[in-house]
Amino acid sequence: MMPTKGYATTSATSPLAPFQFERRDPGPKDVHINLLYCGVCHSDLHQVRNEWGGTNYPLVPGHEMVGRVKAIGSAVSRFKVGDIAGVGCFVDSCRECPSCRHGEEQFCPNVVFSYNSITKGDTKPTYGGYSSQVVVDENYTLKIAPNLPLERVAPLLCAGITTYSPLHHWKVKKGSKVGVVGLGGLGHMAIKIAVSMGADVTVFSTSASKKKDTERLGAQHFVLSNDTKTMATQVNHFDFILDAVSAKHDLNPFLQLLKTDGSMVLVGAPPDAVEINAFSLIMGRHRLAGSLIGGIRETQEMLDYCVKHNVLADVEVIPMADINKAYERMLKGDVRYRFVIDLKTI
Repeated sequence: MMPTKGYATTSATSPLAPFQFERRDPGPKDVHINLLYCGVCHSDLHQVRNEWGGTNYPLVPGHEMVGRVKAIGSAVSRFKVGDIAGVGCFVDSCRECPSCRHGEEQFCPNVVFSYNSITKGDTKPTYGGYSSQVVVDENYTLKIAPNLPLERVAPLLCAGITTYSPLHHWKVKKGSKVGVVGLGGLGHMAIKIAVSMGADVTVFSTSASKKKDTERLGAQHFVLSNDTKTMATQVNHFDFILDAVSAKHDLNPFLQLLKTDGSMVLVGAPPDAVEINAFSLIMGRHRLAGSLIGGIRETQEMLDYCVKHNVLADVEVIPMADINKAYERMLKGDVRYRFVIDLKTI
């Protein structure tokens, strides 16, 4: 076993603090990665504070990991020592179910998430990327181009794939009318990726101050979603709407903005239930769906796509010791647009 430094919380009300634990020794198919950066996702905060239920403590969060390969197992073929590698939201799955066979391991009933998840045959939960190193099977490890600013790559492993996957699945293309609800860590990636696909993008936000950033990120239009008169002008306009808001809000006004057969997809995960008016779906044969990250194959596809189109996250790099302040700022929306931990500071 390998002694590892990390940051963990021991309860829903405790701050994150230094935590020593052990990683497994690399097996024949494992990649041992010295971690350099880890993005801070809003879902980290949800789980730290047990807002979704089911949190196991102590909890080491983090699922947007980028680092340098330190060692490889004897049967590893895709990586060599010194490569840059990434680890996203999950680190294993059953490999046999229909989802795994179709390359959609995130939907496997036995998927093992990067943290707060129990590995088969183990009693301890997985520990995430707020740590100095990680050991992952090469089949669940991503190849990262070495010539990129790695701190801006890390958020692609969650925010990037979470927004790329539905845009790709619902076939957004040049000329598509796309709405993005919420301009945060997920929303800013949705804008960049949709624009790179040639879509005509409108951003919906309750904050007028975000209009300038909307333009900088490449979106063509901005709408204050709490302005009912302006919202009324957008009815029957959109082919696709991506909702990236992680707080409770009313979905019905946005469903009414879809064209006939338009789709609205949720990628934010509010902890509270929402109420849907049936007529918001019936009138126009609208679809309301959800999307969860992406499989390994699609995540690698997304990383390669982002290199080709120069799509990277906008980040604020922080030392590990500032993580609790970052959580408080994240709750206030005071980040443009993703905190990333410099793990050399751990």
